[in-house]
Amino acid sequence: MGMFSESVDVACTPSGQPLRLDWAGRHYTVCAEPVRWYERRQWWTEESRAPLGSGPGLVDHEIWRVQVRAAGEDAAEPTLTLDLSRHVSSGRWRLVRIHDALQPHRKPETA
Repeated sequence: MGMFSESVDVACTPSGQPLRLDWAGRHYTVCAEPVRWYERRQWWTEESRAPLGSGPGLVDHEIWRVQVRAAGEDAAEPTLTLDLSRHVSSGRWRLVRIHDALQPHRKPETA
């Protein structure tokens, strides 16, 4: 599993659920029902003070776990499982985790 933060473009359904995304010059389609949850962030390291009534967007990150397949690929192609974070006030999306990225195949070493 890789963990990092990179900007991605995400197209959503009217209810806000990820549908498609563009990342690293490729187009991906969500191919399974996404899962959403919230994670605490260390807001006090980024903000000097929390404005009254701003808890939900300030304290928590909205995280979506999606399974995607490269757009236009055969259904037999492997999927990627990604965690996306959406900044509530700006609507910007970031890719924060890649769970099952394909590893390059290494040839066995000979003695």
